[in-house]
Amino acid sequence: MPQQTLNCLALILAAGASHRMGTCKAGLPWRNDKSLLFYQVEQLALAKIVPIVVLGLHNFKQQQVPAGTTVVINHNPSAGKVSSILTGLKHIPQFDCLLISAVDQPRSSWIYQKLLQAHISSSSVPITAPHYQGKLGHPLLFSSSVRSHLENVSEANLGLRQVVQTFSSQIQRVNFDTPEVLLDLNTPEAYQAARLSCT
Repeated sequence: MPQQTLNCLALILAAGASHRMGTCKAGLPWRNDKSLLFYQVEQLALAKIVPIVVLGLHNFKQQQVPAGTTVVINHNPSAGKVSSILTGLKHIPQFDCLLISAVDQPRSSWIYQKLLQAHISSSSVPITAPHYQGKLGHPLLFSSSVRSHLENVSEANLGLRQVVQTFSSQIQRVNFDTPEVLLDLNTPEAYQAARLSCT
């Protein structure tokens, strides 16, 4: 199936209060003097994936995204990351594939492209995930067949991890030779180390 005929979307989860970081992650400087959020939206667009950003009430006025980006507001982000996923899904009528990523998991466009190509080439798989040295990374790419499972996630049942566990034996693992697919900027120390490595 030609890539351009697919409705490939991405949810960028950026509504959290970022307590461990101590400041809003979405606006943190990243590569080429762009904010972390702007960079992710831009890289997804380069990979021909349509980004939908989920922000919270604390940061929706500082959207810092390219013009034309769809932004939705999670009015109760304290309910956890799952609440942002469910908020985003309400604004997506349909999709062929859906990528879900947190704002603190920046990736280069070629990573998104490689995942998308692998997913398209194996249309029957429910989930495609990056794989590096024996570990599953992020982002995860979901087929439309998994939508009902995504719509029923909750913090009580482990959120996305429950969906991953349900389809564990069917996940398509795409091998990468870069630890970038494991990058997760949870703390100031992790953020500074990552900034130094990409300068």
